[in-house]
Amino acid sequence: MLDTYFSAKLIDYKTIRVAIFSSISKDEKTPIELFNDKGLVEKLTIVNNSFLNGLVLYECKSKNKLVLGNTYYININSFGMVPLNVNDITFDKNFDNDYYYDGDDLGATYNKEYTTFKVWAPLANHVSLLIRKPGENFLSYKMTRQDKGVYEITLKGDFELYQYRYKVTNSGITNIVTDPYGKGSDANGKDSVVIDLNKTKMEMYETIPPIYKNYVDTIIYELHVRDFTIDKTTSIKNKGKFLGLIEEGIKTKNGNPVGFDYLKTLGITHVQLLPILDFKTVDELNPDSKYNWGYDPQQYFALEGSYSTDPNDAYSRIIECKKMISKLHQAGIRVNLDVVYNHVYEYETSVFERLVPNYYFRKRQNGLLCNATGCGNDLASERKMVRKLIIDSLTYLASEFKVDGFRFDLFGITDIDTTKELLLKLRAINNNIMIYGEGWDMPTDLPSDKKTTIYNSFKIPEVAFFNDFYRDTLRGSNFNNSDRGFELGNLSKKSDFVFAFLGSSTHYNNLQPRFQNANQSINYAECHDNMTLFDKIDACYGKSMTIKDKLRMINMINGTILLSIGVPFIHAGQEIGLSKNGLDNTYNLGDKYNMFRWDLLDSRVENYLYFKSMANIRKNTSNEKLYKAEDIKNSYEVLNLDNNIFSILLKQNKTSNIGEKFDYIILINVTNSNVYIDLKEYCKYEIGIAGNLNDCETYGRNITIEHYCLNTFYKKGEKDA
Repeated sequence: MLDTYFSAKLIDYKTIRVAIFSSISKDEKTPIELFNDKGLVEKLTIVNNSFLNGLVLYECKSKNKLVLGNTYYININSFGMVPLNVNDITFDKNFDNDYYYDGDDLGATYNKEYTTFKVWAPLANHVSLLIRKPGENFLSYKMTRQDKGVYEITLKGDFELYQYRYKVTNSGITNIVTDPYGKGSDANGKDSVVIDLNKTKMEMYETIPPIYKNYVDTIIYELHVRDFTIDKTTSIKNKGKFLGLIEEGIKTKNGNPVGFDYLKTLGITHVQLLPILDFKTVDELNPDSKYNWGYDPQQYFALEGSYSTDPNDAYSRIIECKKMISKLHQAGIRVNLDVVYNHVYEYETSVFERLVPNYYFRKRQNGLLCNATGCGNDLASERKMVRKLIIDSLTYLASEFKVDGFRFDLFGITDIDTTKELLLKLRAINNNIMIYGEGWDMPTDLPSDKKTTIYNSFKIPEVAFFNDFYRDTLRGSNFNNSDRGFELGNLSKKSDFVFAFLGSSTHYNNLQPRFQNANQSINYAECHDNMTLFDKIDACYGKSMTIKDKLRMINMINGTILLSIGVPFIHAGQEIGLSKNGLDNTYNLGDKYNMFRWDLLDSRVENYLYFKSMANIRKNTSNEKLYKAEDIKNSYEVLNLDNNIFSILLKQNKTSNIGEKFDYIILINVTNSNVYIDLKEYCKYEIGIAGNLNDCETYGRNITIEHYCLNTFYKKGEKDA
């Protein structure tokens, strides 16, 4: 019947909804029958029916609970037989508990004598393993359904480097997918690959000092593997690769350090790498043909192949990434990864939707996908097996690659219970691991109190967030290019900036704390998103400000970030004023707008030296840095030396080289005029227009603070006077 539509869905374990749209009506006496592969199971009881414009819906009940993994059909004489669609059973309130699998052996577990494959596919009635030796045809092996909807097979023999996929049938529809837990991959994630992780073992130097116990003791430097190494003006051999990031002895034309050597001199403690897990839109075999930052995830266990020297060698990306991390660790630099567990590139074609339909992605009450990410799909972290996927991926990276921290993209999409659990699991591996992210309140279908947002920061005091209040108060709004923050000359924001400078964790004027402690405040003026700091300054001042003054302002702002209470965060190139030609979202615009211009370092070496000296001041301060709210509250005094000058005294906050305690005065002139200040007593200079004065014996009382300049002084504390 060409004018007839007939379908059936399982709503809960005993309820089936049958829909008929036809010009022919069903005889009331005609039964609705449930079949399986062996024949008739039962005649269903019709408990309700409704009619609307030719569409008839029948709600039917089965006598017994239907068991997933079986093939069911619905038959109506004169209308025919259709497969029973079981995909909506994932919405049943008991589904998560009924099918949660807590094993740690999903994926391919390799042994030289055998390999075991396990995949979670609770809705499927048939799953096969397709496997081949490279260059040969796939062989098919039927997998056996085990408890909790896991399909398993063990193949005897040595299957190292064999390519494999799963063929899965859900509700009559068959798809071929890669392994969502696959750690080995060929180019562009076409096939998963069996690997022996023991062959990637190496010394990772993860315990080499220094070890940072408090977030405020760190300086995070964000970079993109390709951007940092791709500039054609350098002699880096492995441009755009993991290995390119650790090449030594590379210099600019004027002899300044490049790449790895540059990182070692900066005084930073952590590099934060933009996504290095496998992403979709860069062709790994032709990585120069299309550019992307990597926020379009495809696989959560396999690394991005375009950063390896051989994307078709499943070991290459793993070994080379480990070499990079190991080398950074040897240099005393920790490694944080930017991870994207809030969405995938395209949900319809993702392995998750094809493997377990209607499960991995969050939906609204009307059945539509949540799209708070702007990418068409929000990962449903509150589902037990999604939460497990996220945590299994993180613990794999932390244990196997000795990663030191994770920055979560759009963290507000992730539910707070998942965040609490992943924190516990990761701290069991590395007690000093850093967990932080974008805590924006995204309009996903979660209760506000269940989101990992800044507004819930007091519920998770060991998690840090990018402090947008600090950013906007310091430089101005991201959403209004001409809006100026305090350090771009908006003096009306001075009071707000005092609050931000103190870590946003203590009451100041009418401002309420955003955080329980300053470890939670990621203080920044620039990241990969939005305009660079230089472009923001340029948008506000244009030709009315000289390049020299723009670069002075860059130094003042970077120095402020490094002296503020909280966690300093710097985007690669911010220290020398890199530009994106005024653009903000350059995620796919290529090297021209995104690469680190090493030739510019030579002409702006003074900015580099300033940042280096300021970072080392913060990094090498001998006493514990402030982070507890009560300590901060009792450790500062706002000085009213001049209405236009940011003036603050941090009490007993510095230790001299002979062990004496000193109060610490910070003065920042954000205006375009020099300002004269009376300090009331002679104080010792520490930081001037060129940065750290290296314990010079210069003292001053009546001093000049130059325009767009940060100065600091030691003042002997009362207890030591």
